[in-house]
This record gives sequence, structure tokens and C-alpha cells, in this order.
Amino acid sequence: MIERTIRTQRLAWMIGVAYSVASFSSVALAEPDQSWRLGQKMTTDHKVRAVIGPSVQVDNEGRISLAWVEEGKDLRTVLYARTEKPEGPIGTPVKVNQPTEAPYMRQEAPALALAGDYIFLTWALTHPKLTADKPFSNELRLSRSTDAGKTFLPSILVNDDEQIIGHSFDSIHVAPDGVVHVAWIDGREGKKESGTYATRSSDRGRTVSKNLKVDEDTCVCCRTSLTTGPDGTLYVAWRKVLPGEVRETVVARSTDGGKTFSAPVIVGHDKWVFPGCPHRPASIGTDRLGRLYVVWYTEGVDETPAVFLAYSDDRGETFSPKQKLNVSKGTFPDHPQMAVDPDGRLVIVWEEQSPVRREIVMSLSLDRGQSFSAPQKLNEKKGQTPSLSINSVGLAALAWMEHAMPAHRMVVQTLQLPASKVLAKQEP
Repeated sequence: MIERTIRTQRLAWMIGVAYSVASFSSVALAEPDQSWRLGQKMTTDHKVRAVIGPSVQVDNEGRISLAWVEEGKDLRTVLYARTEKPEGPIGTPVKVNQPTEAPYMRQEAPALALAGDYIFLTWALTHPKLTADKPFSNELRLSRSTDAGKTFLPSILVNDDEQIIGHSFDSIHVAPDGVVHVAWIDGREGKKESGTYATRSSDRGRTVSKNLKVDEDTCVCCRTSLTTGPDGTLYVAWRKVLPGEVRETVVARSTDGGKTFSAPVIVGHDKWVFPGCPHRPASIGTDRLGRLYVVWYTEGVDETPAVFLAYSDDRGETFSPKQKLNVSKGTFPDHPQMAVDPDGRLVIVWEEQSPVRREIVMSLSLDRGQSFSAPQKLNEKKGQTPSLSINSVGLAALAWMEHAMPAHRMVVQTLQLPASKVLAKQEP
């Protein structure tokens, strides 16, 4: 798997990734629009062995929340911090896990969701009964704060089996009705491929319901993604393994608040054959007219790395033709993430990698995904693991890590979008 991925990257770098117009529906580039505004960057340096994250959320008052994992010489810690104003500064980090809890070190940051003064995080705990022959075993934990992140209560166990296996690559989402939804990848059935599982909490994270199997044959390391439409429909996205090692991004929906889910629907029909795990998740969101947007990575039938967007106007039953977002000819696009506001304004970030650079780039759509701005570089030093969030008034928060030897640097930047007139024209 690793050798094939490296081979693909090197090929892209050497030949400049000559994309075929006949193979892909390219995205329409919007005319330059400087009415959006990037804020000043906020940074914190972390002199530890490793940092995983951050995850970021912005509330409707413009306060920015961050969650990440730090690994020191002998200790791993789940941390949370927030700003009291959009322009910062970033507050003092608060420890989330208990002293007896050892976080599992992995590629994903803790999943983070907000509901007023309630802060919810899911994260993986190294399994207490970990054995040498099962090195990737962990438990999925849910931590919550009821005082806007000043303190965190002891975590609760999310997965309801007792097996020494993996329960991770999780996402968390608070629906408009206050129900907390969690989705993750779970190997409890002991099959070659894991399954996608979900649960819900209707008491603000005190307890979770019986785990529900959403689907099987899930790619074992591509993180899940959750969102809710204006009519209450809950959506979950993941990468599914089809016969012949074909890997497709799929979406399932629930119309009863997460108690049951529909069969998954393929989004892009990429027909990507890959006998391994890409470690590249999809990202989903909805606007107030119910359009469901999906952004994902694939290499397709010709093994050409690309980032795509598609949308659905029928609650995930069918999807539009996919649009390719990356335009650079000499880089490897990676790890796309998206945020959508109620007016259908989209912010998408991803990594652009080359033999000597690792950039964080951003592209915007102010017209519900019909056109996009040219990708714009955000980072100053070598950047990675971008994440983002947007609130109901078009204020986005973007976060990523940079290498700032001898420390790891966390960077946070706001983006204020202009007013949208496109969606208003389409409302009845």
C-alpha cells in the first residue's frame, strides 16, 4: 500500500500530472473577488515530540475552538483551547483526558463539535487490554464540557462491544434538535474489512444509545463525516470497498434521527482500484435549501490524484457530475476538507505536495458550488493537516500545523465571506 502510494506521488511529481479534460469535469473558476477577507494569523508553538491535529470549530459569536493531541517524551494528552474573540488570542489549553487515560496516537485529531457552552470531543484511547498481536486496538471515548471548555468531565465509552480491536476514524456532529451523533469505523465482526457504525446521545453526551451498524466493507482508515440537512435528515459519508478492491466514497442518510440508515449511495463512481487504505477521508455539508455537498480524494481509473466535489438536491439519492477542484500541474493534492454555511457558500482546503513543498491551499464558492476561486496558498512554512469550520454568518475558521523547528506550530486564521445573493434568488 505504502509503496504504491509513493509510486503514484513520484509519478505525479515527475510528469507534472497532466490531467485529461476528457476524463474529468473541471471546475469553473470564478472571477477574482476580493470582497472576502482573511484575518491575521494566530499561532502557538508546541515543543513536544508530535502533534496530531488540530480540529477546529467556530460558533455564531465568532469564538474559535481547537482540539488536538500532543505526544511528549512519556505522555500523550488530548487538549482543548478556544479564543474569546475571532481575532484571538488562543486561550490556555485545557487537558481533556483523565490522568489514567492514555490516548491512542493516530493520524486523526479528536473529533470536535459545539452546542452553546457544551463542547463534545471523541477520541481514541489505547485499549486497556492491548496485546502485541493487536497493536491497533483502541476504545472510542466521548468527552464533554458543560462550561464552555473550562473543564471536562470524565469520558464515557462509545463502542458497546468488549473486543480488543480498533474503534476509530470517528466523526461527531450536533444536530439542530440537540442530539449528538457519532460515526466511526469498527472491526468488531472480525472480517477483512471493517464496518461503519453510529450511535446517538439525546442527553447531551451523558450516555449513548446501542451501537448501530450502518454498513459493512468499509475502508479501514478513511475517516467518517456527518452533517444534518434543514429538514433533519442526517447524512454520513465514508469510503466503501466494493468487489475487486474498488474504493468509492458513499453517503447514507437517516430520516429518523440516526435510528436507522438507508443503503449507501456512490457519489463519484470513480472506479478506483486500490488494494490498500488511502487514509484520505471525504467531507460533507448542507445548505438551508437542503443541497448536500461532498468533497473527496480519488485517483480514479487512471490513477491520477485529484480532489472532487459533487452535490445532491434529492437528499443523497443521486449526485451531480463531479467537478475537479485542484488545478496545479506539478503537485499532489491531498486531505481535502470542506465547510458549508446556510447560504451555500463553500470553503474548501487541502494540501498540495511536491518533492520540496507542502502547502495548504484554499478555494471558495459563493454560488452553491457552481464556480470556485483559484486555489490560494495559506501557509508560510511546511504545512499539513488542514481543518476548517464556518458559522451561520459566513465567518470561517481555518487551522493547520506548520513545522517551525524546534517546535510544531499551530496556525489559525479567520475568513469572512461576503454576503450571498445567489441562494436568495433560488428560494420559493
